[in-house]
Amino acid sequence: MATMSKVAPDIDTYIASFPKEVQAALQSLRRTVREIAPGAEEAIRYAMPAFILNGHLALFAAFKNHIGFYPAPTGVKAFEKDLAGYKTGRGSVQFPLDKPMPLELVKKMVKYQLKKNAEKGKASGSLGKKAAKA
Repeated sequence: MATMSKVAPDIDTYIASFPKEVQAALQSLRRTVREIAPGAEEAIRYAMPAFILNGHLALFAAFKNHIGFYPAPTGVKAFEKDLAGYKTGRGSVQFPLDKPMPLELVKKMVKYQLKKNAEKGKASGSLGKKAAKA
């Protein structure tokens, strides 16, 4: 699979660097996160597409056989039962490219992280206007 040797300047460029079938999976993941967190900032962090709202909501990346999804460590641990059929790490889950993307699960994980980020913002007294709209 051809991947970029340099860090992509934006998510569109990142996604465009992959074959069409991988692009489709990445775009569906992106749309799903945008649907749940329309006020989130899109960025490239750690050479991966990222969504940020009162902290990191989620990052994702394409690999040879899977898409890595990184909803922060708490986002994976809280969904251990839902993720039983997937390879997971401390703050990551691997969605195989040869299986349908579990978009309903992604929605639940992003909603969970939105709530956690908002709670952190309230605790520190820095809840932004974007979070109040989310």
